[in-house]
Amino acid sequence: MLWGHVLETAFIRLGIFAACAKTAWHARCLSARRMRDALLLIALASVGASAPRVALADEPAPTPESSSSAATRTMTLADALAYARAHQPAIRSALAQVEAERAQADVPRGQWLPTFGVTAELLGATANNTTASYITPWFMDVPRIGGTRARDAASASFAPYASTFAGVGLTQELFDFGRIAAQSAAADALVDVSKSDAEVVRLDIDFGVEEAFFAERAAKAVAIASDDAYERARVHRDLAQAGVSSGLRSPIELTRAEADLQRFDIERIRAKGGVQVAQTVLAAAIGAPDQRVDTASAPSPAELPSLDAAISRAVAHDPNLIAVMARLKARELATRAVRAELRPDLSLTGTLSGRAGGAPPTSGDSADYSGLLPSVPNWDAGLVFNWPLFDGTIDARISAARAQEAVARDEIDVTRQALVARVEQAYVAVDVARDTLPGLQHAVAAAVANYAQADARFKAGLGTSVELADAEALRTDAEIQLAMGVFELARARAAFGRIIAEGI
Repeated sequence: MLWGHVLETAFIRLGIFAACAKTAWHARCLSARRMRDALLLIALASVGASAPRVALADEPAPTPESSSSAATRTMTLADALAYARAHQPAIRSALAQVEAERAQADVPRGQWLPTFGVTAELLGATANNTTASYITPWFMDVPRIGGTRARDAASASFAPYASTFAGVGLTQELFDFGRIAAQSAAADALVDVSKSDAEVVRLDIDFGVEEAFFAERAAKAVAIASDDAYERARVHRDLAQAGVSSGLRSPIELTRAEADLQRFDIERIRAKGGVQVAQTVLAAAIGAPDQRVDTASAPSPAELPSLDAAISRAVAHDPNLIAVMARLKARELATRAVRAELRPDLSLTGTLSGRAGGAPPTSGDSADYSGLLPSVPNWDAGLVFNWPLFDGTIDARISAARAQEAVARDEIDVTRQALVARVEQAYVAVDVARDTLPGLQHAVAAAVANYAQADARFKAGLGTSVELADAEALRTDAEIQLAMGVFELARARAAFGRIIAEGI
């Protein structure tokens, strides 16, 4: 029958998911989006398993035997959200990324600190001084030769002489003409981007927790409905058995009732397993070390704001859009920081040193110990002004940064348009889910009345077990549809809250 096929399909999906959930969730390897998909699967599978009697969001469902263990923690939705925000590894990772960006933003400011160093050198080289000028290339070190006799090619000597140098130096930035400030501002903008990304993760985790919470409530209601269905089937089996024993009913009535009873017993066992799986998923969603987490009563879905108000709030608070806008600001500040590299620079320099050279000087005495001991003291202090008037590489980097700005501007428009479309779709989804509930409730009422009539006919000996099974199928299917409608309303409202960034 139709509802039996639905139950069979749902439990097959539930069994597959249970095996995956125990490994994937405890390994913490699912992303937030995959987590939502997994939670939706367990919710649909659990709701499809049988039929709750009441709306999940309004009345607390009694806890089935499988979740009544004293070791199982019980949480309200608010408690689960608060726990996840404090303990979910994904949130901790996002906050750690914010701190990493903040530490990276302090790097440019380090240029204001003095540079202090010590050096000691021992050099062996020839000493054929001349008046030649040269430019030091970047790929080799050319030592300065000074204070020695000038020689021509004929008198040049290839005998090496020792030179030693030891010194302590200090360099301090005095005025950078705004270069460091521009670099710091660009780095600070990346911190804002990281904060918005962390908010995205938090909203995704909140939505995943809400889905897991409502899925656990649905699975619990399914287990209760399965127990009720089993009890009804047991009563009908006993009536059929009494009728067959008294000769008032055909033996086929008893065999049909026995088959229905066994089927409901299997469904009851599976429904209890669905509660355990749902509680395991909820524990993983909030980042709890517990094997399972039970739920207390769930709040009713909040009322919807107007569509215009929802769009305005989403545009003002959506962390994805804020992150894109922050990236544009970071691009603009990065362009400014690159351009600031062409600004002048004024710094203070000072050195205390000792040196000695073993080469014969043009005048005076040679250094003691043939230049192996830096015994000649010197000190220096000065102001150094540098101004790179033109650098082709910097100009190219400025052009590249401006191109990235244009990309970021276009991304803002795309993100805003997609956000508005998502808000509108989520708004309609909540309306549809809410408008569907009255019809589903009326269908359940009619199916229950039909079942009551079939049950009365069966007890009076006027109806057959086949007629009663048809009425049970109609009632069960109606209750399944109502339970799924209740879950879809709760999930659609949670998704709408995620899109408009409620709670931020």
